[in-house]
Amino acid sequence: MDHASATPVKKQVIESMIPYFDQYFGNPSTVYDMGSKIKKVIEEQRSNVSQLIGAKPEEIVFTSSGAEANNLAIKGVALARKKKGKHIIISTIEHHSVINSARFLERMDFEITFLPVDKYGMVNPAHLSRVITPETVLVSIMHANNEIGTIQATPELADICREKGVLFHTDAVASVGNIPVDVNVLNVDLLSLSGVSLGGPKGIGALYFRNNLRLMPLIHGGIQEMGRRGGTENVPGIVGLGKASELAVEELTDKMNHLQKLRKCLVDGIHEKIGHAKLTGHPEKRLPGHASFCIEAIEGESLIYTLTHEGIYSNTGSACASKALKTSPVLMSIGIPPDIAQGSVVFTMNNNNRIEEVKYVLEKLSIAVAKLRALSPIWRKKISS
Repeated sequence: MDHASATPVKKQVIESMIPYFDQYFGNPSTVYDMGSKIKKVIEEQRSNVSQLIGAKPEEIVFTSSGAEANNLAIKGVALARKKKGKHIIISTIEHHSVINSARFLERMDFEITFLPVDKYGMVNPAHLSRVITPETVLVSIMHANNEIGTIQATPELADICREKGVLFHTDAVASVGNIPVDVNVLNVDLLSLSGVSLGGPKGIGALYFRNNLRLMPLIHGGIQEMGRRGGTENVPGIVGLGKASELAVEELTDKMNHLQKLRKCLVDGIHEKIGHAKLTGHPEKRLPGHASFCIEAIEGESLIYTLTHEGIYSNTGSACASKALKTSPVLMSIGIPPDIAQGSVVFTMNNNNRIEEVKYVLEKLSIAVAKLRALSPIWRKKISS
Protein backbone atom coordinates (compact mmCIF):
# COMPACT_ATOMS: atom_id res chain seq x y z
CA MET A 1 0.00 0.00 0.00
CA ASP A 2 2.99 2.30 -0.55
CA HIS A 3 3.52 2.28 -4.30
CA ALA A 4 4.51 5.96 -4.23
CA SER A 5 7.82 4.78 -2.74
CA ALA A 6 8.37 1.88 -5.14
CA THR A 7 6.48 -0.41 -7.49
CA PRO A 8 7.34 -4.03 -8.27
CA VAL A 9 9.26 -4.33 -11.52
CA LYS A 10 7.05 -6.04 -14.08
CA LYS A 11 8.14 -9.45 -15.35
CA GLN A 12 8.15 -8.25 -18.96
CA VAL A 13 10.44 -5.41 -17.91
CA ILE A 14 12.87 -7.75 -16.15
CA GLU A 15 12.94 -10.07 -19.15
CA SER A 16 13.66 -7.18 -21.50
CA MET A 17 16.59 -6.02 -19.36
CA ILE A 18 18.43 -9.31 -18.76
CA PRO A 19 20.22 -9.64 -22.14
CA TYR A 20 21.78 -6.19 -21.70
CA PHE A 21 23.76 -7.22 -18.63
CA ASP A 22 25.88 -9.94 -20.24
CA GLN A 23 24.84 -10.66 -23.82
CA TYR A 24 24.55 -7.17 -25.29
CA PHE A 25 26.94 -5.35 -22.99
CA GLY A 26 28.71 -3.04 -25.45
CA ASN A 27 29.38 0.62 -24.73
CA PRO A 28 27.05 2.78 -26.86
CA SER A 29 29.81 5.34 -27.47
CA THR A 30 32.12 2.92 -29.29
CA VAL A 31 32.33 3.08 -33.09
CA TYR A 32 32.24 -0.66 -33.80
CA ASP A 33 28.99 -2.53 -34.33
CA MET A 34 28.80 -3.99 -30.82
CA GLY A 35 28.38 -0.43 -29.53
CA SER A 36 26.37 1.02 -32.40
CA LYS A 37 23.73 -1.69 -32.01
CA ILE A 38 23.33 -0.73 -28.34
CA LYS A 39 23.07 2.93 -29.33
CA LYS A 40 20.20 2.01 -31.64
CA VAL A 41 18.46 0.19 -28.76
CA ILE A 42 18.77 3.29 -26.57
CA GLU A 43 17.15 5.42 -29.26
CA GLU A 44 14.30 2.91 -29.58
CA GLN A 45 13.68 3.18 -25.83
CA ARG A 46 13.88 6.97 -26.02
CA SER A 47 11.05 6.76 -28.52
CA ASN A 48 9.00 4.54 -26.16
CA VAL A 49 9.42 7.01 -23.30
CA SER A 50 8.58 9.97 -25.51
CA GLN A 51 5.37 8.32 -26.73
CA LEU A 52 4.23 7.85 -23.13
CA ILE A 53 4.13 11.64 -22.62
CA GLY A 54 3.47 12.89 -26.16
CA ALA A 55 7.00 14.21 -26.72
CA LYS A 56 9.56 13.80 -29.50
CA PRO A 57 12.38 11.29 -28.93
CA GLU A 58 15.06 13.97 -29.16
CA GLU A 59 13.35 15.81 -26.28
CA ILE A 60 14.15 13.05 -23.76
CA VAL A 61 17.30 12.94 -21.60
CA PHE A 62 17.85 9.79 -19.52
CA THR A 63 18.87 10.35 -15.89
CA SER A 64 19.51 8.18 -12.85
CA SER A 65 16.20 9.07 -11.18
CA GLY A 66 13.34 11.53 -10.95
CA ALA A 67 15.39 13.45 -8.39
CA GLU A 68 18.25 13.91 -10.85
CA ALA A 69 15.79 14.96 -13.53
CA ASN A 70 14.45 17.63 -11.15
CA ASN A 71 17.97 18.79 -10.33
CA LEU A 72 18.87 19.01 -14.02
CA ALA A 73 15.70 20.95 -14.79
CA ILE A 74 16.04 23.49 -11.96
CA LYS A 75 19.80 24.00 -11.92
CA GLY A 76 20.28 23.40 -15.65
CA VAL A 77 17.80 26.09 -16.68
CA ALA A 78 18.82 28.55 -13.95
CA LEU A 79 22.51 28.38 -14.80
CA ALA A 80 21.89 28.54 -18.54
CA ARG A 81 19.61 31.60 -18.23
CA LYS A 82 21.19 33.52 -15.34
CA LYS A 83 22.09 36.44 -17.61
CA LYS A 84 18.37 36.92 -18.30
CA GLY A 85 17.41 36.84 -14.63
CA LYS A 86 17.93 35.09 -11.31
CA HIS A 87 14.40 34.62 -10.00
CA ILE A 88 12.77 31.18 -9.63
CA ILE A 89 9.28 30.31 -8.40
CA ILE A 90 8.31 26.98 -6.82
CA SER A 91 5.42 25.87 -4.64
CA THR A 92 5.70 25.06 -0.94
CA ILE A 93 4.70 21.42 -1.51
CA GLU A 94 7.40 20.39 -3.97
CA HIS A 95 9.53 17.26 -3.63
CA HIS A 96 12.76 17.70 -1.68
CA SER A 97 14.80 17.42 -4.87
CA VAL A 98 13.10 20.57 -6.19
CA ILE A 99 13.15 22.48 -2.92
CA ASN A 100 16.78 21.64 -2.17
CA SER A 101 17.83 22.50 -5.73
CA ALA A 102 16.18 25.89 -5.29
CA ARG A 103 17.88 26.34 -1.90
CA PHE A 104 21.22 25.54 -3.54
CA LEU A 105 20.64 28.25 -6.13
CA GLU A 106 19.58 30.65 -3.38
CA ARG A 107 23.13 30.36 -2.02
CA MET A 108 24.31 31.42 -5.48
CA ASP A 109 22.34 34.70 -5.22
CA PHE A 110 19.20 33.50 -6.98
CA GLU A 111 15.94 34.77 -5.54
CA ILE A 112 13.42 32.03 -4.72
CA THR A 113 9.70 32.66 -4.30
CA PHE A 114 7.71 29.92 -2.55
CA LEU A 115 4.09 29.93 -3.71
CA PRO A 116 1.54 28.98 -1.03
CA VAL A 117 -1.26 26.51 -1.73
CA ASP A 118 -4.87 26.30 -0.56
CA LYS A 119 -6.33 23.70 1.81
CA TYR A 120 -6.38 21.13 -1.00
CA GLY A 121 -2.79 21.78 -2.08
CA MET A 122 -3.73 23.77 -5.20
CA VAL A 123 -1.71 26.73 -6.47
CA ASN A 124 -3.76 29.83 -7.30
CA PRO A 125 -3.03 30.78 -10.95
CA ALA A 126 -3.75 34.46 -10.24
CA HIS A 127 -1.17 34.44 -7.45
CA LEU A 128 1.41 32.88 -9.77
CA SER A 129 0.76 35.59 -12.36
CA ARG A 130 1.29 38.33 -9.76
CA VAL A 131 4.67 37.07 -8.50
CA ILE A 132 6.29 36.64 -11.94
CA THR A 133 8.76 39.46 -12.58
CA PRO A 134 11.01 40.43 -15.52
CA GLU A 135 13.78 38.56 -13.63
CA THR A 136 11.85 35.27 -13.48
CA VAL A 137 13.49 32.53 -15.55
CA LEU A 138 11.72 29.40 -14.29
CA VAL A 139 8.58 28.22 -12.50
CA SER A 140 8.47 24.65 -11.12
CA ILE A 141 5.17 23.27 -9.82
CA MET A 142 4.60 19.54 -9.52
CA HIS A 143 1.88 17.89 -11.59
CA ALA A 144 0.59 15.71 -8.75
CA ASN A 145 1.67 15.57 -5.12
CA ASN A 146 2.90 12.21 -3.88
CA GLU A 147 1.87 12.89 -0.27
CA ILE A 148 -1.68 14.24 -0.63
CA GLY A 149 -2.48 13.11 -4.19
CA THR A 150 -3.67 16.50 -5.46
CA ILE A 151 -3.42 17.10 -9.23
CA GLN A 152 -2.61 20.70 -10.15
CA ALA A 153 -4.28 22.75 -12.89
CA THR A 154 -0.98 22.51 -14.75
CA PRO A 155 -2.12 23.71 -18.22
CA GLU A 156 -3.50 26.93 -16.73
CA LEU A 157 -0.32 27.56 -14.73
CA ALA A 158 1.91 26.78 -17.72
CA ASP A 159 -0.14 29.05 -20.00
CA ILE A 160 0.51 31.99 -17.67
CA CYS A 161 4.25 31.34 -17.87
CA ARG A 162 4.17 30.93 -21.65
CA GLU A 163 2.43 34.30 -22.02
CA LYS A 164 5.10 35.95 -19.88
CA GLY A 165 8.05 34.23 -21.56
CA VAL A 166 8.97 32.16 -18.50
CA LEU A 167 9.91 28.49 -18.67
CA PHE A 168 7.69 26.03 -16.79
CA HIS A 169 8.85 22.73 -15.28
CA THR A 170 6.67 20.10 -13.65
CA ASP A 171 7.68 17.14 -11.53
CA ALA A 172 5.43 14.39 -12.91
CA VAL A 173 7.05 11.45 -11.13
CA ALA A 174 3.83 10.72 -9.21
CA SER A 175 1.52 11.12 -12.19
CA VAL A 176 3.21 9.53 -15.23
CA GLY A 177 1.83 6.01 -15.56
CA ASN A 178 -1.08 6.74 -13.21
CA ILE A 179 -3.02 9.33 -15.22
CA PRO A 180 -2.76 10.59 -18.81
CA VAL A 181 0.23 12.91 -19.20
CA ASP A 182 0.85 14.77 -22.46
CA VAL A 183 3.43 17.55 -22.52
CA ASN A 184 1.53 19.32 -25.29
CA VAL A 185 -1.74 19.33 -23.36
CA LEU A 186 0.06 20.44 -20.21
CA ASN A 187 1.99 23.02 -22.27
CA VAL A 188 5.12 22.54 -20.16
CA ASP A 189 8.73 23.17 -21.18
CA LEU A 190 10.28 20.54 -18.90
CA LEU A 191 8.89 17.43 -17.18
CA SER A 192 10.49 14.87 -14.86
CA LEU A 193 9.57 11.19 -14.62
CA SER A 194 10.95 8.04 -13.01
CA GLY A 195 10.95 4.29 -13.56
CA VAL A 196 10.16 3.68 -9.87
CA SER A 197 6.49 4.65 -10.25
CA LEU A 198 6.03 2.93 -13.63
CA GLY A 199 6.79 -0.69 -12.79
CA GLY A 200 10.29 -0.03 -14.09
CA PRO A 201 13.64 -0.47 -12.35
CA LYS A 202 15.11 1.87 -9.76
CA GLY A 203 18.08 3.98 -10.81
CA ILE A 204 16.56 5.31 -14.03
CA GLY A 205 14.53 8.39 -14.85
CA ALA A 206 14.12 10.92 -17.61
CA LEU A 207 13.74 14.62 -18.23
CA TYR A 208 11.63 15.97 -21.06
CA PHE A 209 12.89 19.32 -22.35
CA ARG A 210 11.22 21.19 -25.19
CA ASN A 211 13.20 21.44 -28.43
CA ASN A 212 15.78 24.24 -28.64
CA LEU A 213 15.88 24.66 -24.87
CA ARG A 214 19.30 25.30 -23.36
CA LEU A 215 20.35 23.32 -20.28
CA MET A 216 23.60 23.55 -18.37
CA PRO A 217 24.71 19.93 -17.73
CA LEU A 218 25.27 18.88 -14.12
CA ILE A 219 27.41 15.86 -14.99
CA HIS A 220 30.25 16.76 -17.31
CA GLY A 221 31.82 14.03 -19.39
CA GLY A 222 31.51 12.95 -22.98
CA ILE A 223 28.82 13.57 -25.58
CA GLN A 224 26.28 11.14 -24.14
CA GLU A 225 22.65 12.29 -24.05
CA MET A 226 23.32 15.02 -26.62
CA GLY A 227 25.91 16.56 -24.32
CA ARG A 228 23.38 17.22 -21.55
CA ARG A 229 24.47 14.40 -19.23
CA GLY A 230 27.93 12.84 -19.31
CA GLY A 231 28.70 9.26 -18.32
CA THR A 232 28.22 5.82 -19.84
CA GLU A 233 24.52 5.12 -20.21
CA ASN A 234 22.69 2.72 -17.91
CA VAL A 235 21.61 0.51 -20.80
CA PRO A 236 19.66 -2.15 -18.83
CA GLY A 237 17.86 0.59 -16.91
CA ILE A 238 17.03 2.48 -20.09
CA VAL A 239 15.68 -0.69 -21.68
CA GLY A 240 13.60 -1.32 -18.56
CA LEU A 241 12.20 2.21 -18.53
CA GLY A 242 11.38 1.96 -22.22
CA LYS A 243 9.52 -1.33 -21.76
CA ALA A 244 7.70 -0.04 -18.66
CA SER A 245 6.63 3.04 -20.66
CA GLU A 246 5.32 0.85 -23.48
CA LEU A 247 3.28 -1.25 -21.03
CA ALA A 248 2.00 1.85 -19.21
CA VAL A 249 0.44 3.17 -22.42
CA GLU A 250 -1.38 -0.13 -22.98
CA GLU A 251 -2.61 -0.50 -19.39
CA LEU A 252 -3.47 3.06 -18.37
CA THR A 253 -7.26 3.13 -18.87
CA ASP A 254 -7.89 -0.21 -17.14
CA LYS A 255 -5.44 0.69 -14.39
CA MET A 256 -7.18 3.99 -13.63
CA ASN A 257 -10.62 2.38 -13.49
CA HIS A 258 -9.35 -0.34 -11.16
CA LEU A 259 -7.56 2.09 -8.85
CA GLN A 260 -10.54 4.43 -8.59
CA LYS A 261 -12.67 1.54 -7.33
CA LEU A 262 -10.04 0.57 -4.78
CA ARG A 263 -9.65 4.15 -3.60
CA LYS A 264 -13.41 4.63 -3.19
CA CYS A 265 -13.63 1.45 -1.12
CA LEU A 266 -10.74 2.55 1.09
CA VAL A 267 -11.88 6.15 1.58
CA ASP A 268 -15.52 5.19 2.25
CA GLY A 269 -14.40 2.46 4.64
CA ILE A 270 -12.13 4.75 6.67
CA HIS A 271 -14.87 7.37 6.97
CA GLU A 272 -17.30 4.66 8.09
CA LYS A 273 -15.08 2.67 10.47
CA ILE A 274 -12.75 5.31 11.90
CA GLY A 275 -14.04 8.58 13.27
CA HIS A 276 -12.05 11.81 13.32
CA ALA A 277 -10.07 10.92 10.17
CA LYS A 278 -9.58 13.79 7.72
CA LEU A 279 -8.93 13.11 4.03
CA THR A 280 -6.03 15.32 2.93
CA GLY A 281 -5.65 16.70 -0.58
CA HIS A 282 -8.34 17.41 -3.13
CA PRO A 283 -11.35 15.06 -2.81
CA GLU A 284 -11.75 14.70 -6.60
CA LYS A 285 -8.71 16.14 -8.40
CA ARG A 286 -6.35 13.51 -7.08
CA LEU A 287 -4.40 10.48 -8.24
CA PRO A 288 -6.70 7.47 -8.73
CA GLY A 289 -4.86 5.09 -6.37
CA HIS A 290 -4.09 7.65 -3.67
CA ALA A 291 -5.78 8.01 -0.27
CA SER A 292 -4.19 10.09 2.49
CA PHE A 293 -5.57 10.86 5.93
CA CYS A 294 -4.77 12.60 9.17
CA ILE A 295 -6.15 10.47 11.98
CA GLU A 296 -6.65 12.34 15.24
CA ALA A 297 -5.05 11.32 18.55
CA ILE A 298 -2.50 8.89 17.12
CA GLU A 299 1.11 9.13 16.01
CA GLY A 300 1.66 8.21 12.37
CA GLU A 301 4.94 6.38 12.88
CA SER A 302 3.37 4.16 15.55
CA LEU A 303 0.47 3.35 13.24
CA ILE A 304 2.83 2.43 10.39
CA TYR A 305 4.81 0.07 12.64
CA THR A 306 1.60 -1.49 13.97
CA LEU A 307 0.27 -2.11 10.47
CA THR A 308 3.61 -3.58 9.43
CA HIS A 309 3.09 -6.42 11.92
CA GLU A 310 -0.11 -7.24 10.00
CA GLY A 311 1.72 -7.34 6.66
CA ILE A 312 0.46 -3.90 5.62
CA TYR A 313 3.01 -1.41 4.33
CA SER A 314 1.94 2.22 4.08
CA ASN A 315 3.65 5.51 4.81
CA THR A 316 3.30 8.78 6.68
CA GLY A 317 4.28 10.87 3.68
CA SER A 318 7.08 11.11 1.15
CA ALA A 319 9.55 8.22 1.33
CA CYS A 320 12.27 10.89 1.26
CA ALA A 321 10.88 12.57 4.39
CA SER A 322 9.36 9.85 6.53
CA LYS A 323 12.52 9.32 8.61
CA ALA A 324 12.91 13.01 9.41
CA LEU A 325 10.54 12.71 12.43
CA LYS A 326 9.15 16.21 11.96
CA THR A 327 5.86 17.67 10.84
CA SER A 328 5.33 17.30 7.10
CA PRO A 329 5.88 20.62 5.27
CA VAL A 330 3.17 19.58 2.81
CA LEU A 331 0.59 19.16 5.57
CA MET A 332 1.66 22.43 7.18
CA SER A 333 1.27 24.15 3.81
CA ILE A 334 -2.36 23.04 3.51
CA GLY A 335 -3.12 24.26 7.03
CA ILE A 336 -3.19 21.02 9.02
CA PRO A 337 -2.34 21.77 12.69
CA PRO A 338 0.90 20.05 13.86
CA ASP A 339 -0.87 17.86 16.41
CA ILE A 340 -3.27 16.54 13.73
CA ALA A 341 -0.53 16.26 11.10
CA GLN A 342 1.37 13.84 13.34
CA GLY A 343 -1.36 11.28 12.62
CA SER A 344 -0.86 11.22 8.86
CA VAL A 345 -1.06 8.00 6.89
CA VAL A 346 -0.75 7.61 3.12
CA PHE A 347 -2.00 4.66 1.07
CA THR A 348 -0.89 4.46 -2.57
CA MET A 349 -2.15 1.52 -4.58
CA ASN A 350 -1.15 -0.10 -7.85
CA ASN A 351 -2.99 -2.34 -10.29
CA ASN A 352 -1.61 -5.44 -8.55
CA ASN A 353 -3.70 -4.57 -5.44
CA ARG A 354 -7.10 -6.22 -5.04
CA ILE A 355 -10.35 -5.28 -3.29
CA GLU A 356 -9.83 -8.09 -0.77
CA GLU A 357 -6.59 -6.43 0.31
CA VAL A 358 -8.35 -3.10 0.83
CA LYS A 359 -10.95 -4.79 3.03
CA TYR A 360 -8.15 -6.45 5.02
CA VAL A 361 -6.50 -3.05 5.48
CA LEU A 362 -9.75 -1.54 6.74
CA GLU A 363 -10.17 -4.35 9.25
CA LYS A 364 -6.63 -4.13 10.65
CA LEU A 365 -6.50 -0.33 10.47
CA SER A 366 -9.58 0.10 12.64
CA ILE A 367 -8.13 -2.28 15.24
CA ALA A 368 -4.74 -0.53 15.19
CA VAL A 369 -6.26 2.94 15.57
CA ALA A 370 -8.44 1.77 18.46
CA LYS A 371 -5.41 0.32 20.27
CA LEU A 372 -3.30 3.42 19.80
CA ARG A 373 -6.12 5.74 20.84
CA ALA A 374 -6.64 3.69 24.00
CA LEU A 375 -3.09 4.63 24.98
CA SER A 376 -3.49 8.30 24.06
CA PRO A 377 -4.19 10.90 26.78
CA ILE A 378 -5.24 13.27 23.99
CA TRP A 379 -7.96 10.82 22.91
CA ARG A 380 -9.15 10.20 26.47
CA LYS A 381 -9.45 13.94 27.00
CA LYS A 382 -11.30 14.34 23.70
CA ILE A 383 -13.92 11.66 24.33
CA SER A 384 -14.51 12.80 27.92
CA SER A 385 -15.12 16.41 26.93
